[in-house]
Amino acid sequence: MLGYLKHPVVVTAEVNLILVALAVVGLVSRLWGLTHPRAVVFDEVYYGQFISLYMKQIFFLDDSGPPLGHMLLALGGYLGGFDGNFLWNRIGAEYSSNVPVCFLRLLPAVAGGLCVPLVYQIVLELRFSHSAALGAAVLILFENSLITQSRLMLLESILIFFSLLAVLSYLKFHNTQKTSSRSSFSVAYWFWLMLTGLASACAVGVKYMGLFTYLLLLAIAGVHTWHLIGNKALSNTAVLCHVLARGLALLVTPVLIYLGFFYIHLALLYRSGPHDQIMSSAFQASLEGGLARITQGQPLEVVYGSQITMRNVLSQPVPCWLHSHKNTYPVRYEDGRGSSHQQQVTCYPFKDVNNWWIVKNPGLPKLVVSNPPHPVHHGDIVQLVHGITARFLNTHDVAAPLTPYAQEVSCYIDYNVSMPSQNLWRLEIVNRESDIEVWKTIVSEVKLVHVNTSAVLKVSGASLPDWGYRQMEIVGDKQSTSSHPSLIWTVEEHRYGKSQEQKERELELQSPTQVDISRNLSFLARFLELQWKMLTLKSEHTEHKYSSSPVDWITMDSSIAYWLQPSSGAQIQLLGNVVIWYAASTGMLLYVVLFLWYLLRRRRMIYDIPEGCWRSWALAGALGLGGWAVNYLPFFLMEKTLFLYHYLPALTFQILLLPIVLQHLHDYVLRTEALKQILSALVVAGLSSVFLVYRTLSPLSYGQPALSAAELQELRWRDSWDILVRKQ
Repeated sequence: MLGYLKHPVVVTAEVNLILVALAVVGLVSRLWGLTHPRAVVFDEVYYGQFISLYMKQIFFLDDSGPPLGHMLLALGGYLGGFDGNFLWNRIGAEYSSNVPVCFLRLLPAVAGGLCVPLVYQIVLELRFSHSAALGAAVLILFENSLITQSRLMLLESILIFFSLLAVLSYLKFHNTQKTSSRSSFSVAYWFWLMLTGLASACAVGVKYMGLFTYLLLLAIAGVHTWHLIGNKALSNTAVLCHVLARGLALLVTPVLIYLGFFYIHLALLYRSGPHDQIMSSAFQASLEGGLARITQGQPLEVVYGSQITMRNVLSQPVPCWLHSHKNTYPVRYEDGRGSSHQQQVTCYPFKDVNNWWIVKNPGLPKLVVSNPPHPVHHGDIVQLVHGITARFLNTHDVAAPLTPYAQEVSCYIDYNVSMPSQNLWRLEIVNRESDIEVWKTIVSEVKLVHVNTSAVLKVSGASLPDWGYRQMEIVGDKQSTSSHPSLIWTVEEHRYGKSQEQKERELELQSPTQVDISRNLSFLARFLELQWKMLTLKSEHTEHKYSSSPVDWITMDSSIAYWLQPSSGAQIQLLGNVVIWYAASTGMLLYVVLFLWYLLRRRRMIYDIPEGCWRSWALAGALGLGGWAVNYLPFFLMEKTLFLYHYLPALTFQILLLPIVLQHLHDYVLRTEALKQILSALVVAGLSSVFLVYRTLSPLSYGQPALSAAELQELRWRDSWDILVRKQ
């Protein structure tokens, strides 16, 4: 033992200085002058609002993507000491002194800078040369659009970073298997496999676009696993363990991590906020303040005599509550049809005393809770009495105002005509666990089925004319047998009625409740509701001045003016390096041609390149061409406002493929030394052009220095580029 102490302890390590240098220059290119401009730039006005809400721990709903990206931006604000107090209402607004601009833009810039060494390593792991890897890194380094997008409080650079990290991790894992042969399940095996799952989950957690790259990796892993299953050198047990390991790391782990993002998101945002009413009553009640403050201490079980407000589950186009007021339907509508002239029943998008209803037992006259209370169960027949006007909810065979195929719903007024009241409703609890379930506040989702006509109480989605105060139309729908959200209601506010006299009851309806019963939604229930809302909530699709079509992206026919300083003309434009864009598209076309040529010749048993090179060539195409396709083609199917920056993940994979194609041309296609030298000269000229274009467009990428009107005019290489030139 003491003998070991006679010798020094030596640790040796291999350091790839090229990799370190690429990381340094990548970070410098993104971090230089990061606080300029000290003003809101383009979509910073959008993401900044969410950062402020994180700082104040106020709940919000953003349908653009999962919460990880927002949380990472908010982390920068937290590290910088941001208190959330800034009004994000205008692009170009100067940041106040309390806004830590550098910290808010730091994580996107670091992620963008680290993409440079990641691309270098990916090309090496694909078994191509250091020259090709270095070329790919240089192209990413000098791509102006990636620089611009990385230096702002935006999410694309973070998305691209995690996507590339997932690709690199999987390649490391794949190559570890190839080099270590039978020594599977090593530390390196598990590290790279689990990191693939983690990075994939993070990519999806930043933006839903990350799902495209994740599915691509799953497909590639599936092909490799299929080949592994056919490996006779492995026992059945070993094959099963390999399959289970991949399932655990690439399927189970990403799902659990994705759930973790939402758990943290919901744990942070526990206060009521501006988007509460989009969510269900149960979700709102789980937040501090807002509905939770109003509903705290409410009775859980709805009983005969309960005073309730009922919210429709659909919440579209706006959340609304069952409502009535003293005004009646007009005798005749604009189209000449007659009405019942009964009291209007609507769905009102604001909390109001006219939203209160009393649950009445049809067999008893009283409107108060008995002692002991008698709960209402699934299948029970009830009457609903409007709290302020004391009239019964009613429907009959009269066409609704705006939906003629459905019945009009009203509060019954006895005009002494041959139209008797029809005010009995059968309660159906949609989410019941048994047929004797009790109607519960917030928890139960119910349908009200009219006993006489079998019509179901429904929000039609139409807005009434001026005589109905533009409130939502309520109808009795006889044709629907489904459980569409427009047919389903939840009790939101609830108290036990104590006053039989109308005047006393009106005062009671405006007083707080006293009974103390608390309830909370589980995390899984809140996650499922929030995820569903994010996927189904449709933002208004509007044309934007700088929106563009996917067809325009490949040739960069459009640009985006991110920021302008009116006094000097300094501006930030999202513009790509035209040499890189066109060269990458050309390289992709060359790859397709060569791949199809090789494929046809291999079918004829003609093998132009060694088998190992063919596998590397095919895998590079699956990642480069496949990565471009899955991140680009889906946009043709999307009905949303699209911008040039949506193309950046696809562009990154396209750039990745270009040096690989050039090396392949040099090594296997060009037969003579003269042709190879010509190709090398073209590559040098191309890289020089890349740098020249980068330097030329850098004032528009970094926003400094300011250019004169003549210089800006010279940079408008295409008429479709919206470079802003001040009039002299």
